[in-house]
Amino acid sequence: MRYVSTRMSALKTISENRAFGGVQGVYSHASAETKTDMAFAVFVPAYEDGAALPVLWYLSGLTCTHANVMDKGEYRRLAKELGLIIVCPDTSPRGDDMADDEAYDMGQGAGFYVDATEQPWSTNFRMRSYIEQELPALIAEAFPADMKRQGIFGHSMGGHGALTIALRNPDRFKSVSAFAPIVSPLNCPWGHKALGGYLGADQNVWRDYDACALIEDGARVADILVDQGTADQFLEEQLKPNLLVAACERAAIPLTLNMREGYDHSYFTISTFMDDHLRWHAERL
Repeated sequence: MRYVSTRMSALKTISENRAFGGVQGVYSHASAETKTDMAFAVFVPAYEDGAALPVLWYLSGLTCTHANVMDKGEYRRLAKELGLIIVCPDTSPRGDDMADDEAYDMGQGAGFYVDATEQPWSTNFRMRSYIEQELPALIAEAFPADMKRQGIFGHSMGGHGALTIALRNPDRFKSVSAFAPIVSPLNCPWGHKALGGYLGADQNVWRDYDACALIEDGARVADILVDQGTADQFLEEQLKPNLLVAACERAAIPLTLNMREGYDHSYFTISTFMDDHLRWHAERL
């Protein structure tokens, strides 16, 4: 196996480390969508020349960067065994000269995977197009990736991103799962603040970024896996998995919802059940 940076032209290598026979890399590039440099992490397991490996996207939650799951997610051992490339983007554009908010749940670190239409956010906060279009094109060019075999998962705000992106792009993503996702921004304070700020007051526009609303409006995926801790401090006010249960039941979408007794919203929970999610995706990819 060669280090993947030798395949790149548009990307800058920040770091590369050997791990479980593969390479854990961190890279950056100048994004046309966000108009700023964007960093992301990629784990590539050992592979034979000419091989094309399935790609699993992990979207992180509020306040996070690519580094949280890379450092705490404990995915590399099994990703190596299953032959999965793991891509971990950042959660928003970043920079001293762009819009931000003092609160943790808006602005930098809280992009909510939307294409913002409202000022001051619309210039840089185009995370939907970045994740759905720009970054996949770079991954396809720079890594041994089989883009016909893609899955997506995420945590909290990233779970919201994974669900909505998969529902909008069912032909691209063959599998979707989430840890403690925000299933309906239309029905929680985080969602009202972020979507109202990024997209404006018309809640009909928000529906494209709400998993339950997308399902209600006809979007479909083959099945969904969710792990949710019962001790999660955001469970009742922000996450509301019962809304996803109801939406999937009405749409006849198979949903596996694991309510994990005593587990919270942290990476202790994510790392505990990471293997289950990797196997779920590998079976479908």
